[in-house]
Amino acid sequence: MAAMEMYPSVDEVVDSPQATLRVIHSSEVGRTQRVGALVSSRRAARARMRARRRRTTLAALMVLSLVVLAWPGHAFGGTNGVGLSTDLASSSTLSSGMVYVVHSGDTIDTIARAVNPVDPSLARAMLVAELRSQDVVAGEHVLIP
Repeated sequence: MAAMEMYPSVDEVVDSPQATLRVIHSSEVGRTQRVGALVSSRRAARARMRARRRRTTLAALMVLSLVVLAWPGHAFGGTNGVGLSTDLASSSTLSSGMVYVVHSGDTIDTIARAVNPVDPSLARAMLVAELRSQDVVAGEHVLIP
């Protein structure tokens, strides 16, 4: 068996666009078949990889969207424990989770107004539920809900 190969002749001028033919004997011809996995198996592996990347990207986007939606903040409408928006809660004197020591002359209403100046009724209801009483005594430690 013989093969034909076209290549430019060394003797010709480089500017010449014509190529010459040379006969190659079968002993000179190397193995020309591709060695490796079949094309169908490579295509299937690529398809599996694309599907895995799509699933990973979708999962990452879902986690990111849940984090953004759960992020507390006034930009997303976040509120503290007594229904006050986070920007107003940072400007009030008392905030959720603080321990307040009752002074003489303090009442549930004055403490509720310090916690939530916009709507003290909600803070008052939560304070009454926390204390299980509507009375406060000077020196008492109150956990702000």
